[in-house]
Amino acid sequence: MSIKGRKFAGKGEAVASHYAFGSLEDDIIIKHRLLTRTTTTRGEPPLKKLQKKFTTFALEIEKEADNYSDCERLAKAFLQELDTFEIPLLKSKAVIDANVREKENFNDLKGEINKQIVQAQADIEVLKRQLEESKVERKHKEEGEAIRKLIAMQPPRSETQKVITELEKEIAMLEAENTAISRTLDLRKKQFALLLHVVDELQNTIEEEQRSLVEEMRNVVDDHNKSGSEDATMGTEAMAVD
Repeated sequence: MSIKGRKFAGKGEAVASHYAFGSLEDDIIIKHRLLTRTTTTRGEPPLKKLQKKFTTFALEIEKEADNYSDCERLAKAFLQELDTFEIPLLKSKAVIDANVREKENFNDLKGEINKQIVQAQADIEVLKRQLEESKVERKHKEEGEAIRKLIAMQPPRSETQKVITELEKEIAMLEAENTAISRTLDLRKKQFALLLHVVDELQNTIEEEQRSLVEEMRNVVDDHNKSGSEDATMGTEAMAVD
């Protein structure tokens, strides 16, 4: 606690406040006031007043004069001062006890709050896992919903089965046509091979006939040449005879 100086202001200007004591001096003053039960810096401290009352009472008792009434008066004054001094002590003790209880309550509350914090952190982790699981579950639901919509867009099973049956029939017909075409193609291949063979044989026959014809023509020419030579020889011999 610090003691602030007074502020003086004039014509709208404020003078900056200054402190009479530092923080360390403030602590010393507060400690002294608590020990001496002095609430202000003015006046005589209660402990000192109590000490004076007790000293006065003790000195009065040590007198040998007949001062019973004075001793009684000083004793009452000392007891009254003692009661006055004791009341703040009792108040301080009550405040201390209240502070101790408050501190215990605060510690209990702090422990409870720490437990709640730990529990809250555990709950947060559980909620995080639940959130992740919920996200996965929601994703699966969305995917299932998308698949359901896609299935709903497709025609009924009966129509699909009908289309499949028709396609199977068409496939069977195409397979039959393919088989027939394959057989026809095989037959055409065989016929074409036979035709090629026949053409080859015919070409060979034609070539043989051509060769035979050429040979015959050569033989005829040779015979003709031979017969002409013989005729010429015979004419020469006749002329010679003549």
